[in-house]
Amino acid sequence: MVKAILGRKLRMTQVYGEDGRRIPLTAIQVGPCPIVQIKTAKNDGYNAVQIGFLAAKEQRVNQPMLGHFKKAKVDPQRILREIRVDSVEDFTVGQVLLGGSIFAEGDYVDVSGISKGKGFQGGMKRHHWTGGPMTHGSMSHRVIGSNSPGTGQSRLFKGKTFPGHMGHEKVTLQNIEVVRVDAANNILYIRGGIPGPEGGIVFVQQSAKNKKKKAKE
Repeated sequence: MVKAILGRKLRMTQVYGEDGRRIPLTAIQVGPCPIVQIKTAKNDGYNAVQIGFLAAKEQRVNQPMLGHFKKAKVDPQRILREIRVDSVEDFTVGQVLLGGSIFAEGDYVDVSGISKGKGFQGGMKRHHWTGGPMTHGSMSHRVIGSNSPGTGQSRLFKGKTFPGHMGHEKVTLQNIEVVRVDAANNILYIRGGIPGPEGGIVFVQQSAKNKKKKAKE
């Protein structure tokens, strides 16, 4: 069974543990995700399944993709994602994957999403610059200041921090615990927050670096 699926961030909530401590949770709708295509090592050089998420209107899908969905006898999907697997014997085109049956309470997952966009921001907010003197008469409270040496190299080195576009980039959080699973509604409740706004698309997969599991072994 593949241990990965596409989902959508719903909201944040909370529960109380047995010790009375409050546990912040994020609810994620995981699936349903129909399998649109199966790739095999014989034909494509590797084994993988292509899954879709969120139904789309036919008039919003171009003709090549519409033919791709019709060949699989699957309704058009807004999001497609390819997942590598060891074997494709257990999968068929049109099969629907449900996150509520893939993950269980106590599992650890990695969640990838697109962070919230902040637009164009200055260096103090974007890179946590300390800023210039705030005393009376200073003319450089939040400005860039000197960029590079005037002699010698006379150029900017790679990695120099500057104002610019902030946020709206892929962020992956690792080793997040699945606290509760609502299998009937395909909703996972995972500990803490995840990147992106409410309604944002996320990719949930089995944790690649489970420290607690390795400690037990």
